[in-house]
Amino acid sequence: MQSAQTLYQQKRMMATDAAALIHDGDTVVVPTGVGEPPALLNALSERRHELRNVAISQILPLRKFAYLDPETRANIRHDAYFFGGATRAGGQAGWVDYIPAYFSELPMLIDRGLSPADVVVSMASPMDEHGFFSLSLAPDYTMAAIRRARVVLLEVNPNVPFANGDCHVHISQVAGLVESDDALFEVGLPQIGPVQEAIGKYVADLIDDGSTLQIGYGGIPDAVVMQLQHKRDLGIHTEMIGDGILSLLESGAVTNRRKTFMPGKTVATFALGSNRLYRTLHHNPAIEMHPVDFTNDPSLAARNDNLCAINATLQIDLIGQCGSESLGHIPYSGTGGQVDFVRAANRSKGGKAFIVLPSTAKDGTVSRIAPILSPGTHVTTSKNDINYVVTEYGVAQLRGKTARQRAEALIGIAHPDFRGELREAARRMNLA
Repeated sequence: MQSAQTLYQQKRMMATDAAALIHDGDTVVVPTGVGEPPALLNALSERRHELRNVAISQILPLRKFAYLDPETRANIRHDAYFFGGATRAGGQAGWVDYIPAYFSELPMLIDRGLSPADVVVSMASPMDEHGFFSLSLAPDYTMAAIRRARVVLLEVNPNVPFANGDCHVHISQVAGLVESDDALFEVGLPQIGPVQEAIGKYVADLIDDGSTLQIGYGGIPDAVVMQLQHKRDLGIHTEMIGDGILSLLESGAVTNRRKTFMPGKTVATFALGSNRLYRTLHHNPAIEMHPVDFTNDPSLAARNDNLCAINATLQIDLIGQCGSESLGHIPYSGTGGQVDFVRAANRSKGGKAFIVLPSTAKDGTVSRIAPILSPGTHVTTSKNDINYVVTEYGVAQLRGKTARQRAEALIGIAHPDFRGELREAARRMNLA
């Protein structure tokens, strides 16, 4: 039997040679965010004129690779699980397509062959002495894709941490290895303004010591994090670990001691932050990275008592339907894990699910609390799942409330300039 090191040397190749293993008609699965391998995707982009009908599927792409080109869509197209900055314009123009799905169910769709996975390309840590690589930056749906794929290609980079958890791939599973030492993509904390700070304070005041947190992506969830450093014995069971959560770990607010599921462990499925965060993941026994069908499964996440889920939306109507992924019919992001964790928090003993949003958009000219969602809006969190809604004007708890009570509560946290017209609309809709 060949040693791991022998196999490693046999499978080392240039990025162009690795990209040549991708064939016409293949679907290439790419991990979330920082898990995307730039050398491999640049090499694939260089081949785009010679390939036909290749699809690339990914959540939250960070770089605008050359294959993201409407002129070569027949050669290589992007089928998004979730739009990011690199693909949003293409999605809105129609030359990038999308696959509606809950984040937690992507591995199931891949396992059942409903979402193809012929090739996987991923960033990876250096190989350990047992022949394993860590896909620490995003095991998410990638581990499921590896089980299905004909070809697995890894971009091995010493800056990628070797994390604990179910995120390891053996050299025997790999078809090709490309080495690089480029710096990892970094994402800093967003700027927090007074509106975000006010929303963050309302939410932070409702989070008790000992709660377990899921923190979504965006400025308002990070504003909440910044106001939790005085809390005690918080836990983390989330999809994304970023620098906000890192600050809670470093301050001592997060200990994970009082978690009722996986106590002592911070659990996540992808990392998006600074090099300081990535270094913290390296061989850290207190942090585990797992596939998303583990982290985001509502029945598993709900085993954490006092689970608090904090996620943002773009618009909410008077009965509590949230449009978190589109502007009317125009796609903006994707379903992601919002519903996964809203449902998990609702099932959790003592759990709280927070949907946060500024009261207005477009420099105060549009109310984000609306009588009805804008025509064509993709409903993300349903009226049956909604719990707490928070703006800079307060908190509305909607679960168990009648439609009329919901409308009254939401109007009460709308911007004062719009409350009159919202009340009039509620009367016309028999909600007042």
